[in-house]
This record gives sequence, C-alpha cells and structure tokens, in this order.
Amino acid sequence: MDRSEPTLIRMLLTVFLTAVRGFAMGAADIVPGVSGGTIALIFGIYERLVSSVRAGSSALGNLVKGDMSGFKEWMRRVDWLFIIPLGVGILVAIIALAPPIEHLLEDEAVLMAAVFLGLVAGSVVVAWRLLKEPTAQHLLIIVGVGAAAFILLGLRGGTSEVTVTQVADPSLWAFFVAGAIAICAMILPGISGSFLLVVLGMYGPVLSAVTDRNLSALVVFMIGAVIGLALFSQILDRALHRHHDIVIASLIGLMAGSVRVLWPWPFGVDSTELGAPDGQILASVIAALIAFVAVVVIAGAAQRLEASEESASAEAT
Repeated sequence: MDRSEPTLIRMLLTVFLTAVRGFAMGAADIVPGVSGGTIALIFGIYERLVSSVRAGSSALGNLVKGDMSGFKEWMRRVDWLFIIPLGVGILVAIIALAPPIEHLLEDEAVLMAAVFLGLVAGSVVVAWRLLKEPTAQHLLIIVGVGAAAFILLGLRGGTSEVTVTQVADPSLWAFFVAGAIAICAMILPGISGSFLLVVLGMYGPVLSAVTDRNLSALVVFMIGAVIGLALFSQILDRALHRHHDIVIASLIGLMAGSVRVLWPWPFGVDSTELGAPDGQILASVIAALIAFVAVVVIAGAAQRLEASEESASAEAT
C-alpha cells in the first residue's frame, strides 16, 4: 500500500471534521444568546482560529500598504487547510439553518434555551481546563466578569424582535456597521453576535436578508464583518499570547454571565427577564443535562483528535 494513502485519508477526515465544527459554529451564531466562539472553545480550536484570522488580517493590511513581500509572508502563515473548511461549514449552517432555527425559537423557546444553557455550562467546564496555571486570581476574574456580564445583559428587558424595536428597511451602511460590530462578538465566547444584532435593531433585517437571499445586503454585511474581524483579531491574538490565562478566565466569565440570556423561563432566549421554572421543567432539565454531557464528551474527543493530528504532523516532519 502507498504510504501516502493513510496520510491522505487522515487529511480528508480532518477537513471534514473541521467543516462539521464550522457548521456547529454557524448554527450557534444564528441564535441570540449563543456564541460561535463558545463552540470553537468546545472543540479546542479557539486559539487556532484567532491566530489564523490574525494572520489573514495582517496579510490584508500589508496588501493595502502595497507591501507585497509582507502580504505573501502573512498569507503563508494562514492555516488554509483549517480556515477554508471551517468557513464553508459556517456559511452552509447559516444558509441552511436560519429558517428552521427561527421557527424552533418561536415554537419551542423554553426547550431551546435549556439546550443552549447546557451547552454553555459544559463550555465553562471545558474552558476551565484551558487555563495553564489556574489560580485564585483567575477565579476572581471569572466571578467579576461573569457578574458584570450578568448585570449588563439584564439592562435590556428583552432580546427578541417583539421586545426590541428592529430597524425597518435599513440602509446598506447599517448592514456594514452591524457586520463590523457583530463579528467581534461572534468570535468571543459568551457574547452572541446575534444578540448584539438584536440590540442594534438589525437581527430581523439580517435574518431576512439570509432567508430572502438579499445578496447586496449580505455582501455589505460580510465586508463589514471582515474589516471588524481584521481589526479585533489583532488585539485578541496579542492578548492570548501575552496574557493567556487572564484572557481565558475573562472569556469563562463572559460565558457564565451569558446564562442571563439563556435561562429558559419565562420566555427562553426571547428575554433577559428571570423567572421561576414554569412548564416543561423535566424536559428542560433533561435537555440541559444531555447538552452539558455532550459538550464535555465532544470537547474531550476533539482535543484528543487535535493532539493526534499534532503528533502525526510532528512525525511527518
């Protein structure tokens, strides 16, 4: 047997699994209150994602300045075998799942919120394991950031189209601004880009643009997202390299604080109002527990896969 065959099979499997991870991130980004960054943390690809995005933004910066040698150098640093299938998975999820998720959030709001709550709770456990040297200081950061996020999210009584006025027939520049702001949240665990779109009054228009295939609005939104991500990724990548554990602790706090949006009662993710459990209690608890266990198990499998890939890569070189 040709020795290259196992390597090719492993590469194809890696590409497929990366696309699946992207699909999960895209599905999360559609939902107000759930972050694609959280999913990236679950799968153990968060830092790899930020690093690749930062390399791509540096390449674009050099291209704008006319520095072709710098542009080529940074382009070589982009992990294309990772970023392309991940991006394809995200795009496919957004196009395919926007309509059904929109309906599920309306018809099964409590159960959906319970599932998301379990996902985020599991993500907190997974993210804690990413701390290289956890200390009491990191625990204080988690509590402080989590409390601040919890309080700030509660300043809005609701997060849905019904309770937050949506912009009617927005201009294209509004899609650009919305893309630039929302993408920064989409890459941060615990902060939902969709939630920010709701607060900006742009969640309805953007979701309609996806379902109606409004290409001009979507292209402008994506341009804004690319520019916003290019600027924000530089800051985040440096912070992760210089203050890794502090950044991770802050992200854990953001995820914990986002529970304010995901508490199932009284209106699921449609409101930041907190209420006592009322209706579908057993089903919601079971759904949350299943989601929690799934996250922990999948994260462990994903991290083992990453370690296996790194080991195979090291042996190949």
